[in-house]
Amino acid sequence: MCENCGLHEPSGTADFKELAPVLEKYGKVPGSLITILQKAQDIYGYLSIDAINYISQQTGIKPAKIYGVATFYAQFRLQPIGKYLIMLCKGTACHVNGADLIEEAVCEYLNIHDGETTEDGLFTLNNVACLGCCSLAPVMMIQSAEGDETFGNLTKDSVKKVLADIQARA
Repeated sequence: MCENCGLHEPSGTADFKELAPVLEKYGKVPGSLITILQKAQDIYGYLSIDAINYISQQTGIKPAKIYGVATFYAQFRLQPIGKYLIMLCKGTACHVNGADLIEEAVCEYLNIHDGETTEDGLFTLNNVACLGCCSLAPVMMIQSAEGDETFGNLTKDSVKKVLADIQARA
């Protein structure tokens, strides 16, 4: 453990070549930490402790400060996510129209809860405040390398069919 911040020391096995141009461009620009973290997450899918420590070494920002920023903003992930990120809307319209039942169906079908990833690494479930598709409530968006897909007017049966279809093509 690092005495300064309480985080694990870098393992030394991670390769951060793809992050180098980002750090060259933003590393010495005051106020650019969020941009650096966003770009690192875009590259690696999440912010590992090794990535946080590497960013610290390259920018001179203490790991504890970087970790604090990464944990303060909900946009940042500190754990890897599945191939398919399920964003289940829990906004008012979706809540009123049965989002809790949809969450229950997803959790039962995939055997995970909010914030968790399936054992096979295929799906991660994240409840979100609003997807801005209120007329489709209840709604979920699934992000993947192929792009984003939005599914609306969900029922317990239709959400299970969506997940089964994705599993079949994965």
